[in-house]
Amino acid sequence: MVCRFNPRVFVARMREVGGPSFETAPRVPARGVPSLPGIVPFVDHRYGRASTLDAPVVALSLYEVVNMATGELHVRSRQALAKRFLIPARATVILSGVDKDGRVERWWELPNRRKILAGLARLGVVATTPNYSVLTDVPRTDNLYAMKRILLTWTEMAAAGLRAALHVNARTDRDYVRWGELVMDRPEIQMLAFEFATGGGRGERIDWHVEQLCNLADRVGRPLVLLIRGGGRKIAELRHHFAQVTLIDTEAFARAIRRRRAVLTESGRLRWAPSPTPKGTPIDDLFAHNVKIAQIAHDLAAPPTARLSAVVTTRRASDGHDQSIQPSLLSEVEMPAETGSIAPEPQGVIATAKA
Repeated sequence: MVCRFNPRVFVARMREVGGPSFETAPRVPARGVPSLPGIVPFVDHRYGRASTLDAPVVALSLYEVVNMATGELHVRSRQALAKRFLIPARATVILSGVDKDGRVERWWELPNRRKILAGLARLGVVATTPNYSVLTDVPRTDNLYAMKRILLTWTEMAAAGLRAALHVNARTDRDYVRWGELVMDRPEIQMLAFEFATGGGRGERIDWHVEQLCNLADRVGRPLVLLIRGGGRKIAELRHHFAQVTLIDTEAFARAIRRRRAVLTESGRLRWAPSPTPKGTPIDDLFAHNVKIAQIAHDLAAPPTARLSAVVTTRRASDGHDQSIQPSLLSEVEMPAETGSIAPEPQGVIATAKA
């Protein structure tokens, strides 16, 4: 914890990041923006699967591509990456930096990040920065330290040649003002990332974060891309302010692993129905089906605007078992569990703790 009442640690942490000011972070070249669809399936691993998911764009965990114990890449070629996760070798790959605090903090501890990032750049992947936590039960200086590390990891990624999204974790109105000023002053920042799946997506906090993100995009005044995890029900609102919004969907995979099958209600909403499989049967068809139906539900809830031209077209695995993916239109409603009830924080301070 970065606290002034622990001078030794406080001074060491401030020296480590060059102070809390964003201005001291190095400048890097602009790397451009990839063409992304409105929704991208997240693939956690290959276990329980036997076939390649036929998707043009997929998301993986940054911490599953890098061996966090040794600091070495698990793979050194796109073919090896494809084999490890059963994805197409030519797919656009997004590495998501969102995870629990232990793994996120471990990334900062790795002494050879420059070497790791050079290897990821050779793989041609897109990345989002680690989402260091900005919590309420720590000194404010700890928040400033976390936000500075997010920026520094973004500059490291961009300097290595990666097209990277800056994760804008924030707790107060002022935090969003600072992020906005940074993005305005640095045109090389073209993509942002945010995570609504835990603290930022509960109760009234999701509305506050969405409002702040939209205001940030408006203040910047140039096209920005936003990658989000969770918060899919807010995409239509966000698309009015961002040039492109892409949802990294983790539910299709997580539900398939738990043998749940996506079905649509007559109103176009998702429900996850039990779908037991015989012991040892791969889940490839179930996963591909869930991805497809999640895409349909996404398109019905938030039709692509004129700003968003790319559309994902995910098909059943090429060598999977033949199985119809016609959704039921008479199933019951069940929205993803993204929201909960929590009282608003006083004085414009919003908690963003991760689960």
